[in-house]
Amino acid sequence: MSNVTASATADWEAKLAALLPLFGHRNWVVVADSAYPAQSKPGIETLVTGADQVHVLRKVIDVIAASNHIRANVYLDNELEFIPERDAPGVANYRHELGALLADSTPFRLPHDRIIAKLDQSAQVFRILIIKTDLIIPYTSVFFELDCGYWNDDAEQRLRETILAAGPR
Repeated sequence: MSNVTASATADWEAKLAALLPLFGHRNWVVVADSAYPAQSKPGIETLVTGADQVHVLRKVIDVIAASNHIRANVYLDNELEFIPERDAPGVANYRHELGALLADSTPFRLPHDRIIAKLDQSAQVFRILIIKTDLIIPYTSVFFELDCGYWNDDAEQRLRETILAAGPR
C-alpha cells in the first residue's frame, strides 16, 4: 500500500524539500487535483495538502528549478484542452494560469491513461511523490518526470555515438 499523509502546508513543503535532494532522473513528482486516486505501489507516496493547486505548482516548479542536479519533463493530460467551461467552471482560468506557470516549459500532452501507465511503470523501480491539492477540476494534474539536470539528451546521444564508434571492448 502506498504511503498517504494528510499534511499542513508547511509539512508538504518540508517533505518536498527533503525528498528532492534524494530524487534524480526517473523519479516523478505529481501535483494532483483532489480526486486523484491513492495508488497502491509501495514506491508511491501521497501527500494531501488542502492547498491551492496553482500555489503548489509554483512551489514545485521553483524548487525543481533551484535544484542543479535535476530538471523536469512536464506532462499534462491531453483531455484538459477539451474540457468546456460549462462542464467544469474555472477550467479556462486554470488553463490560463497553468500556461503562465509553464511558460518556460514545453509540456508533453498525452491521454491521461498513458501518463498513468508511464507513472506506474516508473513506480516499479523508482519513487514517486504525489502532492494532492484542493482543485476540483478534472484532468488538471501536472506530472513532473525528473531528469538529470547536468546532462541532456544531446550529450547522451553524442556519448552513445562515441561508444558505438569505438567498437567492442
